[in-house]
Amino acid sequence: MIEQIDAGKNQVSRRAVIQAPVEELFDLVANPYRHSEMDGSGSVGNVVSGTERMVEGEPFQMKMRMFGLNYRTNSNPITVRENEIVEWQVAGRQKWRWEFKPLGRSSTEVTETWDVRGLWWAPLFRITGFFRSNAKGIEETLRRLQDRYASARNTSRFGD
Repeated sequence: MIEQIDAGKNQVSRRAVIQAPVEELFDLVANPYRHSEMDGSGSVGNVVSGTERMVEGEPFQMKMRMFGLNYRTNSNPITVRENEIVEWQVAGRQKWRWEFKPLGRSSTEVTETWDVRGLWWAPLFRITGFFRSNAKGIEETLRRLQDRYASARNTSRFGD
């Protein structure tokens, strides 16, 4: 189940329980080179530059595709707390934040948020449908993670 979170004005936030250890999920999200593996929006491409593990203040650049156009984003990690939070700011001051809460050894509550608070042009995102499309992308990303780890868990359990 994907839960809609009321994160406040100009934020889109969703939460889900993923049947995987917090360390494994954090490692996936903290590595920009792996973002395309989980992307539910269909817009994330490959990393052009940056480290394989996000470090606060060390930027990375991604190839992206939206509306049939290829482009690149410059992102700057602003909060990286091991197994708790990964947050980066994209050019234009949009923020993507992932929060992780372990629910046991092999289960984690994951919250993903797109944040455009404080941007004078945030109403344009609403008018152009970005709030809706980002909500759908976040939901699909979390669903992919649920499916990925549910099938990995079932394979290892029954593959012996």
